[in-house]
Amino acid sequence: MPRVSVVIPAYNGALFIGEALESLLNQSCPADQIIVVNDGSTDETTEILRGYADKIQIIDQPNAGVAAARNRGLAAAEGDLVAFLDQDDLLLPDKLQQQVDCLAQHPGAGMLHSGWRLVDAAGRKLSDVEPWHDLPVLDSAGWIRRMPVLFSAMLFRRDWLLRVGGLSERFRQVCDVELIQRLVLAGCESVWLPQITVLYRQHEANDSRNTLVQAAECWAVQDELFARADLPLELRQLESESRYYNAVWIAWRLYHTQRLEEMARYLELAFRYRPGTWTEAMLQWIELFKTYEASYGQSLDLAALLGSAEWQRLTGRLLKLQTAAS
Repeated sequence: MPRVSVVIPAYNGALFIGEALESLLNQSCPADQIIVVNDGSTDETTEILRGYADKIQIIDQPNAGVAAARNRGLAAAEGDLVAFLDQDDLLLPDKLQQQVDCLAQHPGAGMLHSGWRLVDAAGRKLSDVEPWHDLPVLDSAGWIRRMPVLFSAMLFRRDWLLRVGGLSERFRQVCDVELIQRLVLAGCESVWLPQITVLYRQHEANDSRNTLVQAAECWAVQDELFARADLPLELRQLESESRYYNAVWIAWRLYHTQRLEEMARYLELAFRYRPGTWTEAMLQWIELFKTYEASYGQSLDLAALLGSAEWQRLTGRLLKLQTAAS
């Protein structure tokens, strides 16, 4: 059996990290090595980790960000396989067993992905996310088109992570996306495990709620991707589709956190990558926003969206763009 190392970056995670560790320690297939990188926490995280000192390996470092913490854990990892777990997420009991078994059936694959369940701060179910329905084949084109990344739901062969140099510490929020991009372009094959394996917790302190940083970094990662001189032609031809869906998803994240002015800016950007009329585009955006909201257990307030000053101004700008183009 391959050895499995699990890396948890921790920063002021006292509220949830105990539950995360318990979900890991109660796996049907226990991890061989659990590494928690305490990234300069100033709350009770350090004291909570000490209570698990006989079961986990603790590495303390000054605060350097999640990518640096993950890289520090990766450097200490001894397993053939590496999983990452965020401090506020939970593993379902068979997560590691199912993923190890699945990867054993696909010896050519360097990474494995699975589904996740969004839950609220109390752990109550919001929705199940099963990306394989929209993306049955997790090949390089599929990754570039959609990039459905949730790090806690993945498992990697350590040699592949080391081969591409780990995570880029230039990014605060999308270092995982950028890593997957590099793995894909390096030839790392992927496989789906079509099972829900992780509870992805949503709460007010989620770092991903800093959507201005998230938006800028998501777009910057795509800029770097399509600027690569070695990008294969078949992937370069996906740029418009990839950028379109990325821009719409970013716009929804901004809407979800009430950044409506920035939402409108990214929707206008999306329009430049989509053929068709502005009315067709807006109708599709509404349907996508409904889908994204539903995945978080919420309903789109359509009247409020359409009645907002930002949406009204966007309508006028898109009409002008289309008139000028014709």
